[in-house]
Formats: sequence, structure tokens, C-alpha cells
Amino acid sequence: MKIIDGKKIRDEILAKVKEEVATLSFNPIFCDVLVGEDPVSAQYVRMKARMSESVGIKFQSASFPSGITTEDLVKEIKILNKVENMCGIIVQLPLPASLDQRRILDAIDSKLDVDCLGNIASEKFYNACLPGLPAGRQGRQGDFTITFPTALACMHLLDSLNLDLKDKKIIIIGKGELVGRPVRKLLNARNLETFVIDRKTEEAERIKRLKEADVIISATGKGKLIKGNMVKEGAILIDAGTSESGAGIVGDIDLDSVSEVAGYVSPVPGGVGPVTVAMLLSNVLIVAKNIK
Repeated sequence: MKIIDGKKIRDEILAKVKEEVATLSFNPIFCDVLVGEDPVSAQYVRMKARMSESVGIKFQSASFPSGITTEDLVKEIKILNKVENMCGIIVQLPLPASLDQRRILDAIDSKLDVDCLGNIASEKFYNACLPGLPAGRQGRQGDFTITFPTALACMHLLDSLNLDLKDKKIIIIGKGELVGRPVRKLLNARNLETFVIDRKTEEAERIKRLKEADVIISATGKGKLIKGNMVKEGAILIDAGTSESGAGIVGDIDLDSVSEVAGYVSPVPGGVGPVTVAMLLSNVLIVAKNIK
């Protein structure tokens, strides 16, 4: 089994982002909206701040108390939308249960929605991501498309292997909005066929499909769900799932179990996660290059 080094791929992407940011005539700004004082969320914000500044993108933190109302947070986001040189806004999730997450995400200007979680940005992605039309392309009216960072990260990990995926059996476990659904769209845009396994898939079908799969992309958040006896020899396993265990953060794939069977595996941590941050900042760069 060969480990796909997400940190190395992240560093390569960030080096290219830094090089392109240096050619801009202005300093782009990236903002992460944090509500409340959850230490894990705050840690993620600090990590994104360090990565952002390391490539020359100015980071703006916008922190609000957990008691803020949906109406007031929407107003604050609309103010951020108008900040000069703003090239990306995200909301750190999860939000407090008292807030209307959909309204808040949709308050972000779709052209600045680098997480692609607002309805408008998401719809633009699915409308633009057609065979032969890669996401991130320039539109007919000078518009551009932003792609889900985690889905992009999965694609970059696959691309790093330089393998021909034509005629390969590709399985996606889960069809969530962050990974499963957009990853399938990106693969289909390359004329690659996929099969999705979800809760409705019958057990016999699930077992058969997994055992035949050349590529498995999983994003269920169920720790160590995929064992070595479930996959074929030489399979490529991309793990986009995370969950907490007594030993810390683990992925959907049981690394120890698949070590003697799989061909390539992206680990958790150190696989999809680091590349996701790099793709988020790459999205900020796309915005910067297109709005100025």
C-alpha cells in the first residue's frame, strides 16, 4: 500500500497560488466568519489564517458571539461582501442551533462564496460542470464558477497518481452536498462512470460493488467503516470522511486493515484535509483574478 501524501500535494498547490498572488496588482482578502467560542472551530480558523497569509492573501477574521441573531449576522455578512478587495468569505460550521444556517450561507455574495455552500454558487457549479467544461472556467458573460474545495481535493489526490481512470470502476460512498454529490459531478464531467452507495443500497449490492471497485471515494464520517476484506487488491482509496475516536481523528478507511490489500490510500489526517485548505485558497485566487 502506498500513502497519498496530502501535505506534499498541499504545499505544491500553495506554492503555485503564492506565485500567482504575487502577480496581482492588489492584495486579495479572505474572511472566515466565526460564531461562538468553540475551540475546535477557532483552531480551524487560525490554521486557515496561517495558510492564507503564507501565500500572500490577507486574512480577515470576523468573530461574533454565539448569541447573535440570524438577522444581525446576515447584516454583518452583507457588510463584508462590500469590503474592498474581498475575494472570499466562508462561514465556519457548525453554527449554533439557534441560527438559520441556510439564510446565513446565502447571505454571502455568490461571487465570493469560495466554499460553494450558498444556493446560487452551488447551482452555478452544477450548471457549469458539464462534460468538456471544467469547473473554474470563464463564462460567456465574464462570469466564473467556484467548485467545492473538498471535492476538488479528492480530484487532485486522484490526479496526483497519474493513472488512466477510463474504464475503471469508481464507487462513491455517500452523496452529501460537500463531497459525494459534487465529486460525482466532477468525475462525470470527465466522462467517467460512477456508482453511488448510500443507505438505500442493498447489502448484497454494496458488498459486490465495493469488492469490484478500482477506485473508492468515501465521505460518510463513520470511523474505520471500510475494512481490508471489503476491497479488491490494488484498489485506490480516497478517504474524505472524518470522525473522532479515543485515539483522535480517524477516517472512513481502516488503514491497518487495508494495508495489505489496497494499492493507494489517502490517510486521515494528512490526506484530503490539507488539500481542501489549499483548494479553498485556490478558489480565493480564482475570484481575485476574475473580479479585478
